[in-house]
Amino acid sequence: MSGIDGKVVAITGAGSGIGEATALLLAERGARLVLGARRSERLAELVARIEKAGGAAVQTRTDVTRRDDLHTLVALAGERFGRLDVLVSNAGAGTISPLDDLRVDEWDQMVDINIKGVLHGIGAALPVFRAQGTGQFITIASTAAFRIVPAMAVYAGTKSAVRAICEGLRQEAGDSLRVTTVSPGVIGTDFAEASTNPQVRAEITEMRDRIAIPPQAIAQAIAFAIEQPATVDVNEIVVRPTAQN
Repeated sequence: MSGIDGKVVAITGAGSGIGEATALLLAERGARLVLGARRSERLAELVARIEKAGGAAVQTRTDVTRRDDLHTLVALAGERFGRLDVLVSNAGAGTISPLDDLRVDEWDQMVDINIKGVLHGIGAALPVFRAQGTGQFITIASTAAFRIVPAMAVYAGTKSAVRAICEGLRQEAGDSLRVTTVSPGVIGTDFAEASTNPQVRAEITEMRDRIAIPPQAIAQAIAFAIEQPATVDVNEIVVRPTAQN
């Protein structure tokens, strides 16, 4: 029996990439899943795939910029499985571009999804975890929070904020809650497609195709943090390709 078997895990941004890979791995290890994403059709396909393999999963359309959607996600865990053990805040936006582009709407989107989305998840799950006396927050940040490069100023700023928020949460959590931040490097997902700057999109795509590691690598890191004993809090994990600076 693993430390994952039987746990109830909610995942945002579960429709593709890291979220999808995490859902599949945790289901394989016996977790009961509550999946949220904006693309309901992708969630339905994922739930069907998990159930066909003998796992347990439910879904609800979740836009993390909407506070009520996170409360619905957390409430669904209680309704269907009686509790929530882990919230994986994975939903994120990476509409990267140079500041000179002045894509202010895209800056706002990154702030709303990457920062406010995480806060909305904390606001929904923290009271539940306190009432249970146990729970774990796992939040996806980025290596951009450690190394800022051109065209990633706003994105890096949001991910730096996520690290700061999660460190504050860890210090306030006490001895019954666990807080983990996972910072991926270049991962083989559709991250590059989000950029509306053609040159940046081409550069990110080229780097991804050359050095990216699969999203399953991040799923493994998340599973590692979950499966530790209740007295072990893995606070921060950085996972990047060996070829990434």
